[in-house]
Amino acid sequence: MRDLERSVYGCDYGGNGGATRLEAERVFELLELRLGVRLLDVGAGSGWPALYLAQISGCDLVMVDIPLASLRIARERAVADGLAQRCEIIAADAAALPFRDASFDAFNHSDVLCCTPDKLGVLRSCRRVARDGARMTFTTISLAPSLPATERGIAMESGPRFMDSEEDYAALLRQSGWSLRERIDLTSAYLSSMRSELDGMKARADALTQVFGQAEFTRRMQRQQAAVAAIDAGFVRRELFVAQAGG
Repeated sequence: MRDLERSVYGCDYGGNGGATRLEAERVFELLELRLGVRLLDVGAGSGWPALYLAQISGCDLVMVDIPLASLRIARERAVADGLAQRCEIIAADAAALPFRDASFDAFNHSDVLCCTPDKLGVLRSCRRVARDGARMTFTTISLAPSLPATERGIAMESGPRFMDSEEDYAALLRQSGWSLRERIDLTSAYLSSMRSELDGMKARADALTQVFGQAEFTRRMQRQQAAVAAIDAGFVRRELFVAQAGG
């Protein structure tokens, strides 16, 4: 699995939401991360790309998520990478962040909002703990607009559970006190990564079957194939948003 992750995404943190190394470096530039900046990574999982961002920028990092197993992996990686002294790892709900108002300079979350029904709650919670002028980047997987019912059903079966949103993310940002600065379509790169991952899974079929068992490996292959087909058909897209706290 680590070998597959390295070959497709350029990282080896034991889990990936779709962010490649190239995308992480783009986020680093967009957030203008540097020594002294306090970064909050929401839905950090096992630490990618948050720990990499801290490593290349020198910023102070706080990671939050709910699954303790993933956070333990992130803590072990932070220690291994020599980042423990400037990295906090906290189990917390992104819609109810346990921090003081105006306590962060930068925010990142990778494919998190498409995995929660309370998208507005997460954005408002981030805004509360953001200093005025703080920057936020996030990626999200969503349905293409105006999909007919049949295509919509196919798309919903292939992606994150909550990728459908009643309102566009630009509207959600306005409602939560963020100003949208840039909106970047990553769908082509996302399709390329997903295809590469599918090819990598096929090439490692025997080893992955030993790890997961035949039934689970078959389920993962089918889901990956469905995701690739839906993205290729234009039913699903992936975007990067850049926002700023306040006007």
